[in-house]
Amino acid sequence: MTTGTGTDWAAWQESWDRQQEWYMPDREERFRIMLDMVEALVGKAPRVLDLACGTGSITARLLARFPEATSTGVDLDPALLAIARGTFEGDGRVSFVTADLKDPDWTARLPYESYDAVLTATALHWLHSEPLAALYGQVARLVRDGGVFMNADHMIDESTPRINAAERAQRHARMDQAKADGALDWADWWQLAAKDPVLAEPTARRYEIYGEHADGDMPSAAWHARVLREKGFGEARPVWCSPSDTLLLAVK
Repeated sequence: MTTGTGTDWAAWQESWDRQQEWYMPDREERFRIMLDMVEALVGKAPRVLDLACGTGSITARLLARFPEATSTGVDLDPALLAIARGTFEGDGRVSFVTADLKDPDWTARLPYESYDAVLTATALHWLHSEPLAALYGQVARLVRDGGVFMNADHMIDESTPRINAAERAQRHARMDQAKADGALDWADWWQLAAKDPVLAEPTARRYEIYGEHADGDMPSAAWHARVLREKGFGEARPVWCSPSDTLLLAVK
């Protein structure tokens, strides 16, 4: 998606959104509820940390709805950060930080010591439970009193195996049909990025970091809520869910 006049960052964002929607057709509804709760709890001009920000999907929707908000995006993926930086170049409300969330000192790279809201989506499932619990402790220290943390992700309740199997079978049947109709999946999208003159080099570096895909744990929403309370949040519970995903909200 590089043209004679430069890289079309909007086209890359659109392509990323469509690829993600192949997995989560209700993705936009999940973002809407996330921002509803931001407004309800911390107002319309929040200082936000977009955690594991990827291409800046949360930041784009945050600023479209709340023009007075500011956002710090943090990620390690050089290709997705290249798209994010290209998209928001020149926007003084947005900054990006390259950092590994498994590094115990990653928060030292941030421009602020505290945030009204820390938001993340479809990202932290690549962490196993122990480092994720440690990350939640760091997040609790970043969120101001009265501030919020929200994690929208796959959260699997292992106590309902028949429900889980039925949901997964139906979801994958729909995904297979969409792919037959031309939808790009994760692997297809990254193949496109690897062929782009601007993204080829950062894509090669991201494969050196992550491999094909980093797979961690997907504990239940109850686990997330319990650990967040243990790490310093006063309240935590789901505020939205689909058959496969949960948006969990914690208030400091």
